[in-house]
Amino acid sequence: MKLFADKLAAALQRELLPAYLIAGDEPLLIQEAGDAVRAAARAAEFGERELMHCDASFNWDSLYHEASAMSLFANRKVIELRLSAKPSDKGEAISEFLARRDPDQLLLVVYAGKLDKRLQNSSWVKAIDAAGAVVQAPAVGAAQLPRFIQQRLKRAGVVVNEEAAALLGECVEGNLLAAVQEIEKLKLLAVDGQIDAQTLSNVVADSARYNTWEFIDRMLAGDTQAVARSLRGMRAEGGELLPLLWAIGRDLRALARAAELTERGLGSEAALQKVGVWSSRMAPMKRALQRSRAAQLRMYIHQLAAIDRAAKGIRASDGWQELTSLALAIAGAPLLSPATIKLEIS
Repeated sequence: MKLFADKLAAALQRELLPAYLIAGDEPLLIQEAGDAVRAAARAAEFGERELMHCDASFNWDSLYHEASAMSLFANRKVIELRLSAKPSDKGEAISEFLARRDPDQLLLVVYAGKLDKRLQNSSWVKAIDAAGAVVQAPAVGAAQLPRFIQQRLKRAGVVVNEEAAALLGECVEGNLLAAVQEIEKLKLLAVDGQIDAQTLSNVVADSARYNTWEFIDRMLAGDTQAVARSLRGMRAEGGELLPLLWAIGRDLRALARAAELTERGLGSEAALQKVGVWSSRMAPMKRALQRSRAAQLRMYIHQLAAIDRAAKGIRASDGWQELTSLALAIAGAPLLSPATIKLEIS
C-alpha cells in the first residue's frame, strides 16, 4: 500500500499493518508519521520498542538477532530502523526479515530522503509495500503551503481565509516546524474560531526568516539577500553567535572534505554522500560545492575560527560584522570589507 503522510492517520484507524516505511524530504512530516505509527502500535499493545540506527557500516545480522530475541516483559515488539544511508543490496535483509516475521513484531523503517525510482523498485521496498505501507512525506512547496496551513488550523478548530494563510506562509518561508509553532499560538488567540489577516500579522513572529538551519541552507544555496536579511534579524533579536558558528563550521568541514574528493575525480553527489550529507540537504550543499574549491573552503574555516575567538572575547573585533562578510562570501558574493559590512547591518 502506498500512502501520503496526510492520509496515514485515517489508514491507521482502519487497521495496523505489519510493516511501515516512512520516507521523504520533510522532517516534520516524517516525525509526525512515525509518531502516529508508534502511537497506534502502543494502542495495539506493542509494549516494547527496539531502535536501530542503520548507517553504511550497520551489521544487518543484528536485525535477525533482534527479531529472534524474546522479552521477559512484553511479547509484542516494534522494531524501528532509522536509515541514514541507502541500504542498497544489504537492505535485502529487510525482505528476509518480513518473510520470516513473527506476527507479534511490527517493522517501522524511517528514511530521511526521497524514494527515487531505483529505491522504489528495490525488493526490500516492494516487500514492505506488499506486507504493509510505504508512506511518503514530500516537501511542501510554496504553492501548497497556504493549503497546508489552512488544513492544520482547521484541525485545531480555527478558520482562516486564503489571505491570512498566504500571509503566514510568507512569514514562515516554507519552514513547516515554524508554521506549526505559530498555529499553536493562533489557537489561543482565535476569536470564535476565526483569524483574519490583520490579527495574524499582529501576532505571528517571523520565525523562519531568522531560523539558523534555514539561514545556513540559503547561504549554501547562494541566496545573498536572504543571508544579509537573516543575519540582521538574528543580531537585532539578540541571537547568540557561538551556536551559529558551530552549525556553519560543521557544514564547511563537510564541504571541504567533499571538495577534496571531487578534486580527485569523484562526482559531487557521491562525494557529499561519502562525507555523510543527507539527501534532504543535498541540493544546497551541492550548489555550495560547485562554486567552491577545497583550498577556499579551508580558508573559510580559518576565518570562522577567528570569528569564534572574537565571539569568546579572545580577540577584539565585531564578530557579527565578520560573520556577515564571511557568510556572503560563502553564498557567492565578493568578500566585503568590515566598513562596508558595518553600513549593511546598521
